[in-house]
Amino acid sequence: MLITGSSKGIGLACAHAFANEGCHLHLVARSADKLEAARDALMARHKISVSVHPLDLSDGSNISTLLESVRDLDVLVNNAGAIPAGPIEVVDEATWRRAWDLKVFGYINMTRKFLARMQERGHGVIVNDIGTGGEKLDYDYIAGAAGNASLMAFTRAIGSRSIYNGVRVVGVNPGPVETDRIQTMMRQKAENDFGDPERAREYYAHWPMQRFAQPKEIADLIVFLASARASYISCTVVTIDGGMVNNNSVL
Repeated sequence: MLITGSSKGIGLACAHAFANEGCHLHLVARSADKLEAARDALMARHKISVSVHPLDLSDGSNISTLLESVRDLDVLVNNAGAIPAGPIEVVDEATWRRAWDLKVFGYINMTRKFLARMQERGHGVIVNDIGTGGEKLDYDYIAGAAGNASLMAFTRAIGSRSIYNGVRVVGVNPGPVETDRIQTMMRQKAENDFGDPERAREYYAHWPMQRFAQPKEIADLIVFLASARASYISCTVVTIDGGMVNNNSVL
């Protein structure tokens, strides 16, 4: 199986969760050093093989290179990319395009390439890690709201037809997760709202259990969706946020 953005955060948690199930792994991220450290830790703990691919998936030619390196793939987890927060007057075109090249077009291009091969073999699963920003649309997360909503629609549309060729395509929408990225977003939001990034923890009072989700909690859901236990699930996006979206909040 192949996990993108797997040198840290949810991607690395997925690597450990799948390794616990005995899966052999291909890990992709831009940082060679972090990938190699992840590989060494995984192989020391589990009796699995781990291959690392330090590539920038915002460059489509690197996806073609990856396709040639990973010939037989049962599960693809698209996880690479983080779209910055900010309203439209703050997120300029270059920042918007750079973020979408990795996350939005990266997911689309990875799916295009690997879906075709999975369909030739007659089986496979693609899990897109997206985010609740595509459900609760926030002016102050405009690039992420538009990007995540696009990936939700993409996942549902592809998964509705791919299943006829034995390939399931599903998505996961995490709410706030205990990662470096979300900490940065919370501090930026507190700076925008209060003029003080140190007040970020004030947002937690209305959250379920007054905490972030843990990366392992997201990874466990992804492992389930990729498994045979979820064999009748396709073109579905599962929200895992403790009820925050329907409680009128993303952060």
